[in-house]
Amino acid sequence: MKVKYLVDIKSKKQIGYMAAAGKILASCHKEISKMIKPGITTMEIDKFAEQYINEHGAKAEQKGYMGFPYATCASLNDEICHGFPNHKPLKEGDIVTIDMVVNLNGWLADSAWSYAVGKISKEAEDLMDVTKQCLYLGIKKAVVGNRIGDIGHEIQSYAEAKGYSVVRDFTGHGIGRIMHDDVEVPHYGRPGRGLRLKEGMVITIEPMINIGSYKTKIDSNEWTARTIDGSLSAQYEHTIAITENGPLILTDQDNIEQTILQKNSRVNLLKLVREFFYHCFGMYRPSITWKGA
Repeated sequence: MKVKYLVDIKSKKQIGYMAAAGKILASCHKEISKMIKPGITTMEIDKFAEQYINEHGAKAEQKGYMGFPYATCASLNDEICHGFPNHKPLKEGDIVTIDMVVNLNGWLADSAWSYAVGKISKEAEDLMDVTKQCLYLGIKKAVVGNRIGDIGHEIQSYAEAKGYSVVRDFTGHGIGRIMHDDVEVPHYGRPGRGLRLKEGMVITIEPMINIGSYKTKIDSNEWTARTIDGSLSAQYEHTIAITENGPLILTDQDNIEQTILQKNSRVNLLKLVREFFYHCFGMYRPSITWKGA
């Protein structure tokens, strides 16, 4: 029996709206990267992120989602995902993953990033490097005509060849006006299996890679997942649009407009969308000719 998925296909205009949300999210991560040092707390980071997102005309979608109480997830060392921000200072050698979802005018973008706190061990550094490579290897497989299993197989093959394990209990997902739609994107699997990728789909790819076992356990807060054996875990995540020209990273930190959306500025939103169309789809003219910003 074939499983039927409700696949939400976005128009190029809608992808543009998500790209605008993604720019805010990516720029927030860039600011957070400057804050990461021994002594800072994840609660301070959470408060900064929420304020930053709000000041740019958006809101932190995670806060209140199914009762989650914070604007970000902050997962430390053996915590895999959904960690609660707290007032305990980060220590030299920690690794911390900050995950957040930005809602801009009803359209979402989602990205997580692992950060080194001061000087970290070679073991932790290697884990982070492999996890980031897993993300981009998976993205390369996110093309029209491929299947979901092609993404997971690429990630799993690379991670396991390097001696790491891939978390099974948490996956990537479809995203748009809601945080999680019917589409699941496992980071493991067999090539040629699963849902076929179509132009206009938007998904997250977010491998969680462990040094030890892939198995997980859940804390008493019923949210935070950690490695069952106490080993380190890392995660990197982007929101990806499937386009006729290949995968498009909507949360790319290396390609952020110098001028991002200002609070309550509809004109700047239109400007971002026009530039997005021009650069990615060959539509419209660049905003150098756009008046009224």
